[in-house]
Amino acid sequence: MKLSVIILNYNVSYFLRQCILSVQEALAGIESEIIIIDNDSSDDSCEMVKTHFPNLKLIENKENVGFSKANNQGVAIAKGEYVCILNPDTAVAKATFKNVLEFAESKSDLGAVGVRLIDGTGNYLPESKRNIPNPKVAFYKILGINSKSNNYYATHLSEDETGEVDVLVGAFMFLKTSVYKQVNGFDEDYFMYGEDIDLSYKLLKANFKNYYLGKETVLHYKGESTTKDATYLKRFYGAMHIFYKKHYTSNSIFKTLVFVGVSIAKVMSIFKMNNSQNRPQNIENYFLLSDNISFLRKLSDATKIEFKSLSKSAASDDKYFNSHFVFDANYISYEKIFKTMEDHKNRENFFRIRPVNTDYVIGSDSSNSKGEVFDFS
Repeated sequence: MKLSVIILNYNVSYFLRQCILSVQEALAGIESEIIIIDNDSSDDSCEMVKTHFPNLKLIENKENVGFSKANNQGVAIAKGEYVCILNPDTAVAKATFKNVLEFAESKSDLGAVGVRLIDGTGNYLPESKRNIPNPKVAFYKILGINSKSNNYYATHLSEDETGEVDVLVGAFMFLKTSVYKQVNGFDEDYFMYGEDIDLSYKLLKANFKNYYLGKETVLHYKGESTTKDATYLKRFYGAMHIFYKKHYTSNSIFKTLVFVGVSIAKVMSIFKMNNSQNRPQNIENYFLLSDNISFLRKLSDATKIEFKSLSKSAASDDKYFNSHFVFDANYISYEKIFKTMEDHKNRENFFRIRPVNTDYVIGSDSSNSKGEVFDFS
């Protein structure tokens, strides 16, 4: 078998369903499998998988064992030559795995491959490619100091370029199963956050190279897995402490400064989180990109909003402001959806997707908070 896609889920049933549907389409023609690990979700995630995807492998944990341990569980039973660690709040384009696999097989020194991630507003996520957060990089990052030589993000490559980077993000990490096991996978000392930095660093120390593939775009809502609450902040900054303790045991004075900086940043993050407000919505137009007239009527009736039909070509040709777009994935490909979102980003536009053969739409207007689901079944 060529590829095993490992998806760890926790209470995001609707997003998981979209992810699986997009992955299944992208795996056509590739000898592959999808493995779902559920970390004791309280929603209907497991029932959804059993109902709609009965042939998939499903591991049902009876407690939340964290990101690292759960993904290691998935890789342990994977049969693929390659594994792709994938977040449930993602959607991939039809050619994603084909193109990433082709790139991976061209590299004899392959550690991991990452891709260009965008959020639910169509904006690029700079954490798609990062540098090793050594003490100086981390200290500058914490204090908000821009440094060309000590940048937290891997700015030596543009977001559309392809090349070597130090750190990839755990939302999409593609690597050989044998290499994953050689470096002992994700370190289970990390419950959530920081484990992707640690794995990337272990790959580099084992003389492998990590690559960023800027021509491949994947949608990552991000807020579904990184809601900025107090628990998130505790785990995120705790992960940084673990990383420095493991990899920077020397240089104790500077490490202490970083720890102090992390504590200050944690307080500042909580303050920003508690004082953040959703951006105002002044929507003038509601568009549905679909060729299904009955769905247009159903959506309009269910939302009590008059949606206008919009073709793929019209969405590409014109520039829209203050508009709400719903993409019907039965009509428009994910690749085209991503492109349209990017074409109309940062103009007070909002985006939702109806996954293939479903009766709900999902989306997110912020990468720092939970997305929205409208179920009209």
